[in-house]
Amino acid sequence: MRLQLALNVTDLNEAIGFYTKLFATEPYKVKPGYANWEIADPPLKLVLFEQPDAEPGSINHLGVETETADEVVAAEARLTSSGLTTSGVDDTVCCFAQKVETWIDGPAGHRWEWYVKQADDEQPAAA
Repeated sequence: MRLQLALNVTDLNEAIGFYTKLFATEPYKVKPGYANWEIADPPLKLVLFEQPDAEPGSINHLGVETETADEVVAAEARLTSSGLTTSGVDDTVCCFAQKVETWIDGPAGHRWEWYVKQADDEQPAAA
């Protein structure tokens, strides 16, 4: 399991250069307007979304990447049983990947995604 940090950036190429040097790791995936890293040390899934009109460095969303779909289902059950509202568990295509995921909104408006990536995909989102 690792945390995910998804940031909005105004210049994707500049950000890719910076984060590649910062974590001494090449991106796992680069697509138009999108890049992500699977960083081992520290355990982090870093995702960049090119958003020219976004506030530089703003958070797109946060997440927890798990190893199995069962962990996503268990997290969703725990969250809902504690009184939090989730999106429910869904099989979807998001961020150029096939995923099982659930979403929850934090009190300050930050969106959290609890998910497992099952396969890469050429589409950015479900059609």
